[in-house]
Parts: sequence; structure tokens; C-alpha cells
Amino acid sequence: MRVVTNEEFIARNAKIGRYASMISVVVLGAGVYLTFAHRELVSLTFLLLIIGFVLSQVGIYFGNRWVKPPRPDEQITKALKGLGRDYTLYHYATPASHLLVGPGGVFVLVSRFQRGRMTYGRGRWRQHGGPLLWYWRIFAQEGIGRPDAEMKAEIKALDKLLRESLPEEDYEALKPVKAVLVFTNPEAEVDADNAPVPTVKVDNLRATIKKLAKGTRLTGEQLKRIRAALGDEGPRKKQKSAEEPA
Repeated sequence: MRVVTNEEFIARNAKIGRYASMISVVVLGAGVYLTFAHRELVSLTFLLLIIGFVLSQVGIYFGNRWVKPPRPDEQITKALKGLGRDYTLYHYATPASHLLVGPGGVFVLVSRFQRGRMTYGRGRWRQHGGPLLWYWRIFAQEGIGRPDAEMKAEIKALDKLLRESLPEEDYEALKPVKAVLVFTNPEAEVDADNAPVPTVKVDNLRATIKKLAKGTRLTGEQLKRIRAALGDEGPRKKQKSAEEPA
């Protein structure tokens, strides 16, 4: 399997995460100091505490995705290792954050790193963690959000690019673009068999892809044109391209 990673994008976001975390500590510290040393500066103290908290959340958001090892892209790459040389895995290099292209089709992989039990009901995914859930959300990670909205946006952007760049027969051959929701946290439990798209832990991703790939067979020429449509012309300045063992 070939892996194409936008290393510049990852490095930039990792830097944002580190700086946001460091600045938040300074700002929060200043706010706490003013709380005790200058109680008359209530408005300034309150403002500093709000800014510090927001920066800490920014640091958590970026840190969980692009700083804390192993990163989601690294976990996905490891989970899919051995799919075959005809597959190409893109990280942050296409309209989808994680995209797999191969003989079995085109797969948008939406990752989440939240811990706890994940279920699907009433049109959305939910995270369950008991009393610890609020602690996780405030101090360790944001909520699960709306993966469905992220999938739709990425698939729409990808579909637009491929429709405009590919011959009609190639575009029709790869439809529909498939989506998988992947949880990378080892402490996550997935109980969402009723979800509209496969929802799995990263350890089960490869088996899921193989199952979804049944019935689709893109030719080598079609794959070449799809990669070209994605702007994949081999290693470039902003990307790192690597061959994984088949």
C-alpha cells in the first residue's frame, strides 16, 4: 500500500496546538494571580480566564489530532497495512482528511479519538462515559460532534472534484464513494450496528474495507486517472509518499 501524507499540514497544526497550550497556561496563570493579588480587576481577570480556557480547548483539539502520538493518520496507516500495492492512502492531501483509493473503490475515512461507548440512535452518534464524560469534554477532549456532517461535506467536495476531472465512465465506475467512521482510541467501545455507515474501531478497519470492496473492481488505468484527478503525481514538496509492504 502506498501512503501519501501532507507533512507540512501536520507540522503546522502541531505547532498551533503546542503554542495554544503554552499560551493558555500563561494566560490562565495570570488570571489566577490577579484573582488573589488584585481583586479589584474583576473584569480583566474574568477576560483572561475566558481567553485561557478557549486557548486550552484549541490546544486540546489540535494536540489530540496532530501532536499526541500515535496520531490518527498513523493508526489508520498501521491498521490498513498489507491491503495491497494497488491501494493508495491519502492523509490531509485530498478534500477528505483520510482517503483510501484502490481496486475496491474510493473510501472516505472519518476518524474520531474519543473514548467511552459509542452508539447510534435518533439520527446521530452518541458518546457514553458516565460521570467521566463531562470531565473528558472539559479537560481532555471535545465531544464526538457530528461525524455525519463531516462525511457529507468531504464526500460532496470529493465528488465535485472527481466529477469535474474524470471521464464519465470512470466517474460512474467508482460510485458510490463509501464512508467509514473510525474510532482510534483503544478505550473506545463501538455498539453502532444500526448506523447508516460502518462504524468501527481502528483494529477492525481493514476487515471492514475488504467487506465493502466486494463487488467493485477498478482497473489499473482507472486508478491512475483517479490519482491524477486528486493531484497525486508522486512525492512533492508538501507531501511525503511512502511504499508499504503489500
